[in-house]
Amino acid sequence: MTQVVDKILERALVGYDLSPAEGVVLLQQTDPEAIATIKATADQLRQQQVGDTVTYVINRNINFTNICEQHCSFCAFRRDDGDQQAYWLDWAQILEKTTDAVNRGATEICMQGGLNPQAQIHGRSLTYYLKLVETIKQEFPHIHLHAFSPQEVQFIARMDGISYGQVIEALRDAGLGSMPGTAAEVLDDEVRKILCPEKINTGTWLEIVGTAHKLGLPTTSTMLSGHIETPAQQIDHLVKLRSLQQQALEKGYSGRITEFILLPFVGQEAPKPLRRRVGRDQPVLADALLLTAVARIFLGNWIANHQPSWVKLGLEGAITALEWGCNDIGGTLMEEHITNMAGAVGGTCMEVETLQQAIATLKRPYHQRDTLYQPITSHSLV
Repeated sequence: MTQVVDKILERALVGYDLSPAEGVVLLQQTDPEAIATIKATADQLRQQQVGDTVTYVINRNINFTNICEQHCSFCAFRRDDGDQQAYWLDWAQILEKTTDAVNRGATEICMQGGLNPQAQIHGRSLTYYLKLVETIKQEFPHIHLHAFSPQEVQFIARMDGISYGQVIEALRDAGLGSMPGTAAEVLDDEVRKILCPEKINTGTWLEIVGTAHKLGLPTTSTMLSGHIETPAQQIDHLVKLRSLQQQALEKGYSGRITEFILLPFVGQEAPKPLRRRVGRDQPVLADALLLTAVARIFLGNWIANHQPSWVKLGLEGAITALEWGCNDIGGTLMEEHITNMAGAVGGTCMEVETLQQAIATLKRPYHQRDTLYQPITSHSLV
């Protein structure tokens, strides 16, 4: 089997895209020598594709409400309206959090929330979401607003009876800078029927992200891994992301996927049925690292920037992932509720100096970036 792996990796190193079958072969390796070779190949491709510099962004998460109409089997964040822990931030609170973030050097606000049917102004959901954007952008026009998952776009469109394109175009024109590629979980409808049966299906996720690209709005891409999915389903997820990026490039869309983020499943506080099925509370680092490496090999020709989750893996695990194909350590976040409430061990905030010191242990340079992976200089902050 090592000869088969070597041949696959040799093809990847000279620029060929892996086939789905080749990707599955790599993910199924258990031999330490083969896994070490996969790691080395991913690291070499990372160096060829994006260089040695490790990037990071100074950002803040604002989860504006945890009230949600859906009941995803992995989610420990959502609450029903009226629950003791339910919350819904008002405009002053959102502005206060944004002001604090800007004062601490943030260049990005990342904003997502539960699907709260009461989030309307004059009977329209879109008007409420536009107010979220305008509240921040009117006060801080230069901050990059990275907000609203494909699931939230579908929710707004459904509530108001309008198209996905109308939602995205209105948010873009109000000042939205990019969309997170969350709510992807695993892009396989058999998995989604168990994991998140009320969420959008695979085709709708791909349609909404593709529409964002067509309308000039960049997105990220993600995968929630390590629960009930198979290696073949993981690779099929990567195939769909790669095809989506190829489509954007071939059609000349100005919106594209800026990064791939692996999000290993944290089940400590997840609803009990899925916890029992998965059988563990924290991610298996070895599994996450192998998938990280294979994702670099599979996607790197098309999606160059790869990021681990220090929230889910802990900082030490995330730094290790930088040796398995990742080139970005993510953001400071300042406050992170969704994964933290699931029982993650990584914490909710990371100081810039802590990130820098951790990266320095690898003897690789680091540099602050913006949301779209442009380097931040003192001039660009003016």
